[in-house]
Amino acid sequence: MGEVKTPRQWFLWSIALVYVCAFASIYVQIPGLYGDEGILPVRLQMPKVQRPLLEQESLLGLGPSLGLAPQQVLELTCLVGVALALCAVLLEPLRDSLIYFCLRVLYLSVYNVGGDFLHSEWDVLLLEAGLLAVLVAPLGLLRCHSSYRYHDTVSFWLTRWLFFRLTFCTGVSKLASGDPAWYDLSALSHHLENQMNPTPLAWYVHQLPDWLLRFGAVVVLQSEIIVPLVTFFAPIRRLRLFGFYVQLFLQLCYILTGNCSLLNLLSITLSFSLLDDDHFNSNTDPKKKKGQEKKPRSCGQTLVSYLMMLLELAVYLFILYCFISLFKLQINWEEKTLSSKTNFTQKGFHAFLEVFQELTIWIGVLSFTWEAVSAMLTCVCTRGIVSKLWSLIQWALITAAAAAVFALSVVPYTSMAGMSVSKVLPAVRDAYSAVERYQLVGAYGIQHRMTSAEGRPEIILEGSYDGLTWTEMNPMYKPGNVNAVPPIVGPHQPRLEWLMWQTAQGGDDTSPWFTGLLQRLLQGKQEVVGLLQVDEAQYPFSQKAPVFIKAKLYNYHFTDPTKDKTHLQAWWRRQYKREFFPIVNLDDPTLKKLLEEAGLKEKFPAQTGSDTPVSQALSLIRDHVKGLSGSLLLSTLLATVAGIFLLKAVFSWVLGGPKPRPASADHKTRKPKEPSEVAEKSQAAAPSNRGGKKDSNEKKDSDRSPRKRK
Repeated sequence: MGEVKTPRQWFLWSIALVYVCAFASIYVQIPGLYGDEGILPVRLQMPKVQRPLLEQESLLGLGPSLGLAPQQVLELTCLVGVALALCAVLLEPLRDSLIYFCLRVLYLSVYNVGGDFLHSEWDVLLLEAGLLAVLVAPLGLLRCHSSYRYHDTVSFWLTRWLFFRLTFCTGVSKLASGDPAWYDLSALSHHLENQMNPTPLAWYVHQLPDWLLRFGAVVVLQSEIIVPLVTFFAPIRRLRLFGFYVQLFLQLCYILTGNCSLLNLLSITLSFSLLDDDHFNSNTDPKKKKGQEKKPRSCGQTLVSYLMMLLELAVYLFILYCFISLFKLQINWEEKTLSSKTNFTQKGFHAFLEVFQELTIWIGVLSFTWEAVSAMLTCVCTRGIVSKLWSLIQWALITAAAAAVFALSVVPYTSMAGMSVSKVLPAVRDAYSAVERYQLVGAYGIQHRMTSAEGRPEIILEGSYDGLTWTEMNPMYKPGNVNAVPPIVGPHQPRLEWLMWQTAQGGDDTSPWFTGLLQRLLQGKQEVVGLLQVDEAQYPFSQKAPVFIKAKLYNYHFTDPTKDKTHLQAWWRRQYKREFFPIVNLDDPTLKKLLEEAGLKEKFPAQTGSDTPVSQALSLIRDHVKGLSGSLLLSTLLATVAGIFLLKAVFSWVLGGPKPRPASADHKTRKPKEPSEVAEKSQAAAPSNRGGKKDSNEKKDSDRSPRKRK
């Protein structure tokens, strides 16, 4: 693989942007989720006994020394994270290893106290990608300057390995779980309405012919299982580019039909590991001059290039063969349709996993060894003994750290459905258990949920003043009112809606967070109400809290204009399934018992922090963002970043950009001369220099002139 300076910068910039979205999204929801009057007050989760700083799992232990309440420390942590990440996004010198280390510490601190609301797959992925950013980023803040290092390809390789694990495990989990919807290829039709936040475009895609949606399911399985296997670690550059564009297309489809989530952004960020500098330079370099001709290739080089082309063609044919053979693709020319059906069983797929489990790991070992040896040879070829020794020391440290991360990642990688960790070395398993709490590496694809054909289960909360007349509390970011347009959430991650979506699929009504939600809604706490609806006009109990609350479970389906003639104005149709939670009020013994079991029954009132300048600043910032939805705040923040980059580009073009000069014979771009050309000119100039020292002195003086030095 060639140099990776540009992809590395794109990766670091993107990770910083994801941190901005993640910290800002959590900050908006802190009062409703973790505030003193929130669903799960963070102060109730703090340890009763004060421990040393190095033994604490979160920075919230610094609250007493700073004179801040736990909620304020959590807000300060997120604000500092947003500020550091914004600096890294806007200023290239601050995309430093030290900055990314601080960002990861801050996010891990929030993750450890976040409870169920933050234990999602994208949070684990961000923590692991953040660790790789620490290894990939240069350490320039402690030195005068930072530069590209010879061993950067070794650390940057870990991002490709993480991207492979994420993509491959996501695809494998669909089939290894035995989900019948993926085996009969009807999953994509159900997925469009069952995903967390479908967009309006998902409704239109859902109306496509059934044969086209089945073909889309085949494309998804091929893109997530076969394509990563044969392209991500291929020695041929064009194959890696093919894998990149396939995954980019897949993620863009997910974003357009299911909103832009942190998981999609991180997947695109990790996909940059499949690129190299040549891919960017080929699009930016000027065209070659007519007088320049390519050097003639030797017979060996020509033979190697033809072999590479044949190998590349064989890979494409293999992918096409998998399309046709594994899924029985047949074209009906008369009806202009395409039929497809899986040509393998679940037992056969598990046999496939047993073979490829070790194979993929050994492919990773060989690919990592190739990058490490190539980087070592590059360090050996550097000029100067001191530079060579210093480069080798850095290479040894980075390679050892990368090898340790790679070895640890094998443990969660083999824990996905259908694989076994028995073949992993006991020492590696013990090391993984010792550092598991730091979330250095994660497991992906193991939380796959069965794609239900019965529809999308949704929990609908209803409130009442008299227990007879009930009114629904429709949330902002998930289906409720069947006539409401599916929302555009963007990179904002509504944690309450996400957990309600998961709980509806699992059917657990005794979760501590759900009990806390009912309690706060009965109390009319505006912080929690703001998680459901920011607009008071859309919340029926904005003036007075409900006396009674209950929860029902419905199955939602996208409407079909050809069948649902009575639902032409509706996006959804729903069917009542069952009662999810019985009628309760604040004095209900059942609610009190659940609150006590969950540890949410407060025995002591909340203690406010001291009135320090930091707490005053936090209160001022909170007052400014109060009443804003998370999607609006993040959209404004990202628009501001885009505006800054646009202004920067305009000013650099108007003021700082050098004006192009007309080409002339005296000002041509000089290229380094070939050794043969230098020898010919020195031989031709030798007779003219025999006349004396005057000519040579004049030549030296002319060489010292500023024009010659250019």
